[in-house]
Amino acid sequence: MQFRRFPYLDHPGPLAFAHRGGTEAAPENTMAAFEHAVGLGYRYLETDARATADGVLVAFHDDTLDRLSDRPGRISDLPWSEIASVRLAGGHAIPRLEDLLTAWPDVRINIDPKSDRAAALLPDLLARTGTVDRVCVGSFSDARTARIRAALGPALCTSMGPNAVARLRFRSWGIPVRTEFPEAAVQVSTHWRGVRVVDRSFVGTAHRLGLQVHVWTINDPAEMHRLLDLGVDGLMTDRPAVLKKVLEDRRSWAGRGC
Repeated sequence: MQFRRFPYLDHPGPLAFAHRGGTEAAPENTMAAFEHAVGLGYRYLETDARATADGVLVAFHDDTLDRLSDRPGRISDLPWSEIASVRLAGGHAIPRLEDLLTAWPDVRINIDPKSDRAAALLPDLLARTGTVDRVCVGSFSDARTARIRAALGPALCTSMGPNAVARLRFRSWGIPVRTEFPEAAVQVSTHWRGVRVVDRSFVGTAHRLGLQVHVWTINDPAEMHRLLDLGVDGLMTDRPAVLKKVLEDRRSWAGRGC
């Protein structure tokens, strides 16, 4: 199969993503979590982007601090000076997205901008840090991804939003739909609202269109093996050590330095 050529996707074998850095060693989306995954040899990290009130992008999933931190509040209502003082479990800080992007020059980052404001700020950050080739942008908003791709040009690797995923799924069922996709990958869960998304026909249709299939968030070894047997091209996991072991057992692990 011939996939669309992006430096981001240049990798021998299945892509192993540490989802939000993983949760094996530290809370999600902390530098300690990312460091743990990189220490295991991970070349791919997944994270989220939120914007503070004064326009600083941070690696954080939720719109509020309530679930993970020692204080309540919406990230979009607080300046970076206050966000920087927030502590998560174990005393970990919330990192700036820029610090993650520049920490490891050989590591690639999958970024989900979680708001329109974050999406508006992201192109400038990627251009300023020179990290466009090391990033894939994916969002639950097709419009956000399209705006970022328009700002940075066709060199940016992007994954499908939900509308594009639905069209691809219909096509895999033999339903004629428009299939001109500018994205390089489809990043999906195995099911969506009770409907199975990832099966052999879906993977085969994506591959015929030159698209990689990455599946999240897979933490069970048996499910990892099942999906890899279907031919998916990447897995995102909260348990990076577990996925590494699965890929090693399959002789498919290609970590940093390999």
